[in-house]
Amino acid sequence: MKVFLILTFLLISSVFVNAQNVFSTQYSHQATTKVFVVDHEHQADLLVYKVAYSHQVKGNKGLWFFTEYAHQADKKVFFTEYAHQADLKIYFVKYHHQSKWKDQSKIHLLL
Repeated sequence: MKVFLILTFLLISSVFVNAQNVFSTQYSHQATTKVFVVDHEHQADLLVYKVAYSHQVKGNKGLWFFTEYAHQADKKVFFTEYAHQADLKIYFVKYHHQSKWKDQSKIHLLL
């Protein structure tokens, strides 16, 4: 039983470690989440920092690595033209330590 719990925990945590490999789709129906980029930090649900390499992604904390191909991504996002079309509002920050969830109720969108 102990081994089963440990293996389950490791499996679940490995899924969350790579949960921020993102692919930007061309059409909304291809995406798992629709995203709108806001103009100001206070309008965002999530503050996102774009990392240069996939190994820099650490959990669901707003560190995103944009993949070149859809099959490499854990999440597919579509960037909407208007805020009311989006499931999630994001703001791109300049430094990785600024990335964080501002609205915890929407964290499930990227799990």
